[in-house]
Amino acid sequence: MLAFLAITISIFGLVNFYVGRRGAQALAAYPTARAVFLVLFIVSALAYPLARLLWALTKNIPSSWLVKAGSFHLVVMLYGFLAVLVIDLVRLVNALVPFLPKALTASSGRTGLVLVLVVAGAIALTIAAGTWNAAHPRTVELDLHLPRRTGTTDHLTAVLASDLHLGAIIGRSRLETVVEKINALKPDIVFLPGDIVDESVTDKIEAELSPVMRKLRAPLGVFAATGNHEVFSGLERTLACFRACGMVVLQDQAVRVADAFVLVGRRDRNSLKRGEKRMPIADILAREGLDDSLPIILLDHQPAHLEEAEQAGVSLQLSGHTHAGQLFPLDIINRRVWELNWGSLRKGGTQYYVTSGVGTWGPPVRTGSFPEIVRIELHFDRTGGERSPRSGR
Repeated sequence: MLAFLAITISIFGLVNFYVGRRGAQALAAYPTARAVFLVLFIVSALAYPLARLLWALTKNIPSSWLVKAGSFHLVVMLYGFLAVLVIDLVRLVNALVPFLPKALTASSGRTGLVLVLVVAGAIALTIAAGTWNAAHPRTVELDLHLPRRTGTTDHLTAVLASDLHLGAIIGRSRLETVVEKINALKPDIVFLPGDIVDESVTDKIEAELSPVMRKLRAPLGVFAATGNHEVFSGLERTLACFRACGMVVLQDQAVRVADAFVLVGRRDRNSLKRGEKRMPIADILAREGLDDSLPIILLDHQPAHLEEAEQAGVSLQLSGHTHAGQLFPLDIINRRVWELNWGSLRKGGTQYYVTSGVGTWGPPVRTGSFPEIVRIELHFDRTGGERSPRSGR
C-alpha cells in the first residue's frame, strides 16, 4: 500500500507539474493571465489530496464538498495532460518537418494564449457533458435463457445495479434516483454485485442512506456481494449496515431462490488475507449442500478468471468493477486489461454480463462509458439436463 501511494503521488505530482509549467510558458507574454492561471491551477491541483486528508480527519459535510469539488481536477489533469502532450508532439514534428502556418509560429505569445483558452474551454465542456452523463443512468434490457432440470419457475425479472460508490461524493439524492428507477422496473429480485459504498463512507453517511436503501422493493429480495471498496471502507461495519437495510449479503455463500436457481455470492479477492486463496465455487455449493439441478447464477464483483465459473458449471455470472473505463481514453486501456470489461460474453455453457455500473469512482464524470441499470428477463428452460444456455443477445 505504501508503494502504491508513493507511485500514485509521484505520478500525480509529475503530471500536474508538466501541465502547469507548459500552461505558464504558453502565457509568458501575458504576466497577469499567467499569474491567474498558476494560482488557479495550483489551488485546483492541491484541492483533492488536501480535501481527502481533511475528510479523513474530520468526516464533516464541508470536507465532503471539498472532496467532490477537488475530484474534478482529476479530469482536468487527465485532459490537460493529453492536450499538452499532443501540442508538444505537433511542435516537435513541426521543428523537424515544418508544416504549420508561419502566422502561428511567428506570434508565439498570442498563439499560446489562444491554445490555453481553447484547451480550457474544451475541458470545461467535456466535464459538463461527462457530469450530465454520469447523473443520468440508462436502462439496459437483457433477455437470457438458462437451462434447468428441476424447478417450477419459468420466468423472473431481475435488476442488476453495481458500483454505486456511495460516500462523500455520491450521496442521498443520487441514491434516491437509482432506487426509484429500480423500483419502476418492478423486479422480482435485485442483484447488487459490489462497490455499493465507497471507501469514503462513514457511519453517519450510512445512517443517512439506509432509509433510502430500505425502499428497494423486490418480492424475492435484494441480494448483494461485496466489492473491493467495501473492504477499504471497513467490511464488517458495512456488512452490518447492508443487512440492517434488508439485503442478503452472500460472502462465499449460496442460497436456493424461489425454486428457480441457486445464487452464489463470492468474497471479493481484495478481502483475502495474505496467502489466503479464494474458495472454489464448487466448494461453496458443497458446503451449503446444494446441487446443480437448478441453474447457478454467480455474483462476483471483479470479472477476473472467467474460466472459473465455466469450470464450475455456472449458468450466468454477473460482475461490475470495471466501470467500462469511465473516462476516455482509459476505456481503451480497460478493454485491454479485462477479458470482458463491459457487456455480454458466452464461454461454453456459461453466460457473462459485466455492467458498467450506475455510479462513479473519483470525479462524478463519465466520458468513456454510460452508467446503467440492467433489467434481465430470466427464462428457465427445460433442457433435459443440457448445460448450454441460449443467449438472448
